[in-house]
Order: sequence, then C-alpha cells, then structure tokens
Amino acid sequence: MEIKWHGHSCFELSDGSARVLVDPFLKPNNPVAVASADEVDATHVCLTHGHADHVADAVAVAKRTGAEVVAQVEVAKWLEEQGLEGVHDPNLGGTVSFDWGSVKLVQAFHSNTMPGSGESPFSATYGVPVGQAAGLVIRIEGVTVYHAGDTCLFGDMALIGKRESVDVAILPIGGHYTMDRHDAAYAAELVGAGTVIPCHYNTFPPIETDVQAFKQEVESATSSKVAILEPGGTWSS
Repeated sequence: MEIKWHGHSCFELSDGSARVLVDPFLKPNNPVAVASADEVDATHVCLTHGHADHVADAVAVAKRTGAEVVAQVEVAKWLEEQGLEGVHDPNLGGTVSFDWGSVKLVQAFHSNTMPGSGESPFSATYGVPVGQAAGLVIRIEGVTVYHAGDTCLFGDMALIGKRESVDVAILPIGGHYTMDRHDAAYAAELVGAGTVIPCHYNTFPPIETDVQAFKQEVESATSSKVAILEPGGTWSS
C-alpha cells in the first residue's frame, strides 16, 4: 500500500486498484501542491470536514473521475447539492465498507464550516457551519491508517489507537488552527502507531513549524518512526 502526500492535509492512499484521496486541496488552490485536480485520479474521495483547505478540489475531482465520496452527513448533503452522486453520509462512529476495505469516522475537535464566498471562505456570514469535524480510520490492503484531520490534542486518541490498532497515524503539527508539534508528539504517543506522518504545516505562515524537531521528539519518546514527506512524495508499507 502506498501513501502519497499532496501537501497540507491531502493524501492519496492506493492499493494498486483503489485510489483513495483524502481532503482534496490541490494546485493552484494549495500553494505547495505539485498536482492539480485535473492530474489526480481517484476511485474514492474522503473528507474530514468542510473547510476550503480540505474540500477545495473535492467536487472537481469527483465529477471528473466519478469517484465515490465519504463525508460526515451534513457535508455529504452539501456535496450532493453541488451535483455529486455516489456520496456516502455516515456520522461519527459510522463505517462505510468497500471491496478494498473501509472508512470509519471518528472524533476530532475542530470547527466545520462549508466554504462561503471566494473573498471569505471560512466565514459563517457567507458559509454554513455544519457541526463537528471528523478524523478518518481507513483500512486498505491490510493497513490501518488514522488521518486525524484538523484537531487539537484530546485524550481519546489513545482509545482510537487501542480500538483501531493503527499502523500509520497522519497528524497535523502546524499549530494555530490545529494542535502544534509538541501536542502532536504527545498524540503520537497516545495513538501508538508504528509510523507517523506529519501534515498541515508550512503551507501558510501561521502554520510554519520545525518538522525535524517533531521527528526527533516523537522518536526519542516513543517507538514510532516519523516519515517526513515532500509534496508529491510517497511512503510504502
């Protein structure tokens, strides 16, 4: 199984047939991405929440490829209103199964507003608040990947790690909008995954951080190994 990082929180998980794209945010919307929505093929699209830096290219990719989409129920309804078909709408705790594996929505602590106007995509004045964000537990080719989404640190990450037997934890580390690298290092300890991949950092000035320091902190305190990827880079199990 291969994991490709498209920058920010956008990842592509592939088992050779299924291509699962998480939180599509691609160029030119994503300033660090190396691929556009026209260059990414997906059989499935999964969303953690509705902020523009996680859904900006979801509709374009799904319409072009015919990908099935998994998103929290209110976000799913918004996607259907954009003309998408094949949208699955679980809520927290819900699991959607496919022939290649499954996608389960788990807890995250973060706001969740659908994009508003181009001038103010995060504003509740122009956008629509739709409740809580989610993390994703994706099982593909015998590997369990926990994409924490945008979240602060919370104690039940330990429960997710214990309950789901996570192999790979994808954790935001940039701070300001999510937990910072210090809290993310503690989160890595709670989850207990063999591999940790950092995300949601260095895309914009407010979330710039020292990823090498994060790697050192995690690997000195836990048995996890940190895989630092460049946009377009891959990790394989």
